[in-house]
Amino acid sequence: MSLQFSDTVHKNGVIQRIEQKCGFNDGDISGNATLLARFTGGVNLAADEILGFMFPLGGKWQLDDANHTKYPFISTNLVSGQRDYSFTVDEQGNYILDIYRVMVASPSGVFAEIYPVDMETGNSNNQNTDSMIDGQNTAGVPTRYDKTGNGIFLDLIPNYNFTNGLKIFINREANYFATTDTTKRLGFAHLFHDYLAIKPAYDFACDNNMTGLIPNLEKQFLRMQQAIKDYYGSREKDARSGMRANVENCK
Repeated sequence: MSLQFSDTVHKNGVIQRIEQKCGFNDGDISGNATLLARFTGGVNLAADEILGFMFPLGGKWQLDDANHTKYPFISTNLVSGQRDYSFTVDEQGNYILDIYRVMVASPSGVFAEIYPVDMETGNSNNQNTDSMIDGQNTAGVPTRYDKTGNGIFLDLIPNYNFTNGLKIFINREANYFATTDTTKRLGFAHLFHDYLAIKPAYDFACDNNMTGLIPNLEKQFLRMQQAIKDYYGSREKDARSGMRANVENCK
């Protein structure tokens, strides 16, 4: 069921669900600025947990919070002579969690995917990354990249400028709730919106030694954690399985 952040009329928002699960009176959280701020933080942490379950299971379906106003890729200018490009946030200020694909424009304007290598272990993995660290600064059209810290290092170093010539596909944080939100809903599968109430309620119960509530809340959030993993692990139904029989062993 889809849950909006706070529903003081029908009493079925995330905040109202937390009030119910923790034994608060109606309005004890929504009407208290301090408690509302505290639980808003807990709801956002729960959203982060859902992201942590989703991203490793996404397969070819690039998962993202539907509340983001732009798709999860960013572009930046290629600068002649510049090897490294730093990426901490996307164009809307959301923190980047991972980079999973990089494309570069050639001088003629044709984009092509370039491939990841690891400078630290390159030679041991038969990648021969010496050209990225030998100080020769070989220039040309980049064909590969290394991810280090919050940036990427190109090889070859571009010897031309190109506006928005570097395109990065990313995973990023959720579009978080603010204490002033009411009708906003988390942009992930509506089936699991109650996790946003269950997990903060459980954390509050543990912090306040509410022993009568802890076991049941723990069962609820662990059960829903597994349901989220099962759902996103099988969501990509339009892709064929990569499994195939070993014909030689079937003879």
